[in-house]
Amino acid sequence: MEETTPSQKLHLVMGGRVTDPRGATFADPESIHVVGVYSSYDAAVDAWRSQAQRTVDDAEMKYVVVHIHKLLTPDE
Repeated sequence: MEETTPSQKLHLVMGGRVTDPRGATFADPESIHVVGVYSSYDAAVDAWRSQAQRTVDDAEMKYVVVHIHKLLTPDE
């Protein structure tokens, strides 16, 4: 009997200045602030919220949570 292990779910939190606050096109991709990689969505949201609140008065700054696990295993 094969033992299955749950797939790892990784989340990246990053942000920077965007060209349009309604989108996610970064003005200078080389200067994106990488907050970190997290193994749980809740931890990633906490990190995102912390960074987003620090820049709440700057409409051109945007932080996002990227689901890395969806990029690594798109068929799941």
